[in-house]
Amino acid sequence: TRVSLGQQAGRAGRAGSRGLAVLIASDNPLDAYLVHHPEAVFAAPEATVFDPTNPYVLAPHLCAAASEAPLKASDLALFGLPDDALLRELEGRGALRRRPTGWFWNVNLPGRPQDLVSLRGDERPEVPVVEAGTGAIIGTVNGATADSTVHEGAVYVHQGRVYVVEELADDVALVRPRAAVGYRTRAQVHSSVRIIAEREQQVWRAAGRGEPTITWSFGSVEVTNQVTGFQKTALPGGEVVSQHALEMDERVLPTAAVWWTIPLRACEAGGLELATLPGALHAAEHASIGMLPLLATCDRWDIGGLSTALHPQTGAPTVFVHDGHAGGAGFAERGYRAGHEWLEATLAVIEGCGCASGCPSCVQSPKCGNNNEPLDKAGAAVLLRLLLEVAPQE
Repeated sequence: TRVSLGQQAGRAGRAGSRGLAVLIASDNPLDAYLVHHPEAVFAAPEATVFDPTNPYVLAPHLCAAASEAPLKASDLALFGLPDDALLRELEGRGALRRRPTGWFWNVNLPGRPQDLVSLRGDERPEVPVVEAGTGAIIGTVNGATADSTVHEGAVYVHQGRVYVVEELADDVALVRPRAAVGYRTRAQVHSSVRIIAEREQQVWRAAGRGEPTITWSFGSVEVTNQVTGFQKTALPGGEVVSQHALEMDERVLPTAAVWWTIPLRACEAGGLELATLPGALHAAEHASIGMLPLLATCDRWDIGGLSTALHPQTGAPTVFVHDGHAGGAGFAERGYRAGHEWLEATLAVIEGCGCASGCPSCVQSPKCGNNNEPLDKAGAAVLLRLLLEVAPQE
């Protein structure tokens, strides 16, 4: 964030002495944008966003509060609750018990309710990486990304030492050290998004045409991800050496998303060839994810996305950008509220990048489950210009 950047820069030149702070850009869309728009570094800080009524976050806090003092109807407003529905749901699960004086924590349950609350906000616990033979824990990986980073056959590098994962089971990754292998692994992920409820929608009309062209929406979605295989890529060079199938469980994330749709006729009218549409949507999605941290206090690992030339529910080409936390974290909603500014910055980073067809500084993503294929940088710019022609300015 701009605040943390300023705080780090402020460590130089204290006690009245002169100091110099140097920002070294990496190859990601946000840094590329700041290099070409340095004034943005000194703009207003990003919006701090959160959703205090997110039931996935609020429920454990209610349990912890109820263990200290009974929760009464008069306390609901303190937690932003319009009614006692969430308390009754926790009662139905057996977490709370209702008495005439209020709701109490069920003391017959094992553990403390405070242990239900994670200060890091992770829904899935970290997965330990255990060395076969010694049983030593050599590291941990984020539970949400374990399927794609420590699946069976994955190369895991820790402190310069190379390991290969033998098994991922019971939330433990079992690895065995190997002499330096001449390849790395890259997971392949199948993703889908199901719209649960569209909370808000804007219809953007092209001037003089009179017919709705683009919809800009925000709502609740279910994101389903499944690791279906992995590729071995050569070192150096990155060429695909072999491909391997995996059978892994689906992971379903109920969260919040912002999404937009654009009719095929609008794409054709804008000069976009339909054969390039999947790559154009995909590239626009990646760049949008990379630029949302300019507006909200997150990074691109806190959010995800999906693009499709025909979504079964919208019936049109659609791009989703969703929060990576159960119930939503407010990032997607911030993007929805600042649509024009977000789209404008996304287009600027694509047009300002000097690469020919896409690179990590504009439309390629290190977290893409489809190996950054297909991508069409020029087509993404066309789509974003079409959106900006009709997007209302805040």
